[in-house]
Amino acid sequence: MAVAQPSLPVLDLSRFDADPAQRTALLGELREAAQGPGFFYLVGHGVSSELISDVLAASRRFFDLPERDKLSIEMINSPHFRGYTRAGLEFTRGRPDWREQLDVGAEREALPFDRSSPPWTRLQGPNQWPAALPALKPTLLRYQAEVTRIAIAVLRALAAALGQPDDVFEPIYAPAPTQLLKIIRYPGRAAGESDQGVGAHKDSGFVTILLQDRVAGLQVETDSGWIDAPPRPGSFVVNIGEILELASNGVLRANVHRVVSPPSGVDRLSVAFFLGARLDATVPLLDLSPELAAHSRGVTQDPLNPLFREVGQNYLKGRLRSHPDVARRHHADLLDPASPPSEPASAY
Repeated sequence: MAVAQPSLPVLDLSRFDADPAQRTALLGELREAAQGPGFFYLVGHGVSSELISDVLAASRRFFDLPERDKLSIEMINSPHFRGYTRAGLEFTRGRPDWREQLDVGAEREALPFDRSSPPWTRLQGPNQWPAALPALKPTLLRYQAEVTRIAIAVLRALAAALGQPDDVFEPIYAPAPTQLLKIIRYPGRAAGESDQGVGAHKDSGFVTILLQDRVAGLQVETDSGWIDAPPRPGSFVVNIGEILELASNGVLRANVHRVVSPPSGVDRLSVAFFLGARLDATVPLLDLSPELAAHSRGVTQDPLNPLFREVGQNYLKGRLRSHPDVARRHHADLLDPASPPSEPASAY
């Protein structure tokens, strides 16, 4: 059972560009949140309520399409892990997640296929869009551009909170950061069924910017147990990803979280955006002040889900494990035949 308290902090991003006193106060609050739960609510982000309404409405229209229209862009058709996934076909910790979703990345051309190239080059390529809903593409790409702006602003603030230049991470994300947008629907589950909307996991990028509709379900693991992160109007939920844990040697915390399925007769919409480094980048180890370095917990060591500083290798690992059907169809040469099919993974 999730406990009612404590709750996640609420941070106002507009204070980063305010007077020095407000900026300093924000950086302290941000550092505390990033070292503690690794999650916070973000307000003062500048994303219009109209765009938020538009993307939620477009998501609902997509999930209301006939199944044949959604399956016309099923992810298994894409070697780049783009497209629609039915409930139960993405896996976290070897168990199926009960959600349907559409994965949209940056609109970039596929790189030439060459087995002598680094395997992560296969991740870049075009999105799949439903012919039955032509308005979806411009809406989601407009939203993706806005949340990319927000995610980079948060990343700059986190750099400052670590005593680094605001642009310290720019060399590993510019000019082509990894961008992944997921529109997600969690169907209700009857009592007695598995409540795994998404199993417990960490996110692999810099930061995640999550938009929730009116139905709760997100939970964050803390030292005192699981806490709920219900929707707050006008806010996003932001969490730290594994790149920042690697770069800060564990001063910043990429924390475990999950989504619990809603009850029968109810569904839940969310829109998650993941900002990551360039696929060809290597995550540096920042030179932190002795005061900050004293808070280092080191990088999480999980022999079942190792972390790599090579960004492309880390992302590819997660996608191959989370979408085994796509992996078997398009990337069988990369799979270890000795690995069990239920090998655990970070969901993103």
